[in-house]
Amino acid sequence: MTGRRRTRSTFLPGLLTRHARKGVLSAGTAIACASFLAGCGVVPGATGDAGGGTITVMTWAPQSTKATNKPGMPAFAHAYARWINAKGGINGRKLNVLTCNDHNDSVAAAKCARRAAKENVVAVVGSYSQYADSFFPSLEGAGIPYIGGYGATNAEFTSPLSYPVNGGQPALLAGLGSALAECGPVALIRPDTIAGDQLPPLLDSGLKAGGHRASNDQRAAEDATEYDGQAERALRTTSTDGADQGCVVPALGDRNGTFMDSFRRAREDYPEVRTATVLGSVDQTVIDATGGASGPYEGSYITSWYPVASDPRWDGMKQVIREQAFGDNRIDPADAGVQTTWIAYTVFRQIVESLGDGEVSADTVAESLDDGLKVTTGGLTPTLRWRFQDKLAAVGFPRLVNANVTLQVVREGRLVSARKGFVDTTRTLENADVNY
Repeated sequence: MTGRRRTRSTFLPGLLTRHARKGVLSAGTAIACASFLAGCGVVPGATGDAGGGTITVMTWAPQSTKATNKPGMPAFAHAYARWINAKGGINGRKLNVLTCNDHNDSVAAAKCARRAAKENVVAVVGSYSQYADSFFPSLEGAGIPYIGGYGATNAEFTSPLSYPVNGGQPALLAGLGSALAECGPVALIRPDTIAGDQLPPLLDSGLKAGGHRASNDQRAAEDATEYDGQAERALRTTSTDGADQGCVVPALGDRNGTFMDSFRRAREDYPEVRTATVLGSVDQTVIDATGGASGPYEGSYITSWYPVASDPRWDGMKQVIREQAFGDNRIDPADAGVQTTWIAYTVFRQIVESLGDGEVSADTVAESLDDGLKVTTGGLTPTLRWRFQDKLAAVGFPRLVNANVTLQVVREGRLVSARKGFVDTTRTLENADVNY
C-alpha cells in the first residue's frame, strides 16, 4: 500500500435499498451486476429447502503483508463454523465459511467481493479491509450484506448494505480525543493513505469537545522499517509547552511497534510525554513485547469498542477457541479483529434464527435487518438495530448505530479499565468536521 491518493467515491444512502435488490436497480448497481457472472435477477446465497441445507458466508482480511495483518479473523471464522456445526448448525443448517486474503490491496479486495458474489454467499461476516471503495460495488450489485466489518473505513458507515457492530475509527478516535483533552500539545502519527486521511478530524472532534486545540497531524509510510524522523518530530511538537505534559498518539496499526522502537530511543533527549492510542494498534501482547510496566505504553490511555479481554462477557468466544482452535496462535482473544468477528457471527446467528424455517439468502438476511431486527451480544455492545438512517447521518455516518467505546489504561504493564462502562461518543461525532 502506498501513500498515493485517488478520489474517494461516496456511497449515497438510497443507492441501494431492499426494493432495489428485488429488481429496481439503479444505473450504478446495474453496471456492477454486469461486472461478474452472478447475474442481476438471481437471488444470491439461497440455501435450498427450508429448514435444511448449507448456509455459505465469507470472511476476508489481509494476511502475510508488510502492513496491517488480521489472520485471526478468518481463522476464528473457521473455528466458529466448526463449533456451531458440532452443535447441529443454525436451525439445522450447516454453516460453510469461505475466506479470502485481501492482501491490503484494492485489486485483491475487489476480487474477494467478486468471489463472494460468484459463490452466492448470503453475507460477508466479520471482515477487515481498507478498500471499501473497491469491494462495496460488487457486494451492492449482488445484494450481499456486509455484517460486522472491522470499521477501518468511513464507507462502512455509509453503504446501505453495511451493518457495522462497532463505531470503527470514528468512535475510537473521538473517544480518545475526549480523554486527552487535558494534555498539552497532541501529535497524531498516522498512515499516509486514504484511510489515514480520515483520522485527524475524528481525533480533533474529541479534543475540541474538551476545549483543546487540534492535534499536529504527522503522516508516515504505512510499511516503514523505522520511524526515527517521525518520532523526533512528535517529541519536538509535544515538548514545546512546559506547563502541560504533551501526548503522542501513534495510529499505525501493525507498525505501531516499529514506531515505538524509534520513539523509545528518541525520547531520552526530551521531556516526559504521554502516549495514547486505539485498540487494534496496541493490545496486551504488544505491551508485553515492549517492556510491560517499564515500556513506553505504561500509563497510556487506549480506547476500545469493547470491554477488556479479561471480562467474563468474552467467555463464549473463549469457549469456541478452547474447543475448536486450541493452539492456533493466529487467534488471540485480546485481538480486536477476533473480538469483532465473534460479535459479527453472534449477530449473524440471531439473524438466521429469526428466519426460522424460511429461506436464508442474501436478500432475506438484509431484509430482516432492514425491518428493524434487534440483536443482543451479551453486553459486549448495546442492543444493535440498523435503521435506514441513524442519528449520525447528518455528519456522514448513516449506518453507525453503536458509538460506544471503553476507556482503558496500562497500569503496571496490564491493560485494565480506566473507567466503568461505556462512553457514548455520539454527541462528539455529531460535531465532528468530517468533510473529505
